[in-house]
Amino acid sequence: MRLWPGCFSNQSTKVDEVATATGQTVPQIALNRLLQRPTIATLIIGACNEEQLRANLGAVGWKLTPEQIAKLDAASATLPADPFWHQRGCAERNPPLV
Repeated sequence: MRLWPGCFSNQSTKVDEVATATGQTVPQIALNRLLQRPTIATLIIGACNEEQLRANLGAVGWKLTPEQIAKLDAASATLPADPFWHQRGCAERNPPLV
């Protein structure tokens, strides 16, 4: 049973589109995106078997394009919680995060 019908449909559709375009799996897209984030130094991945481990390791050795990253970021963008949502209009006092 889904608690919020359609809540993640936009994100999953965009990830599926990028996976199809790159020929990679959805988990590989997710892991690769995390590896390209400037604030992520390393990933700890788990696997239930050797096949899953090999599939997860397929997330390295290639990079998403800037356009693909922008598509994924736009799909997962959320409105910050109060009181931070209104600060988007005050860029000079609240520079973007690195």
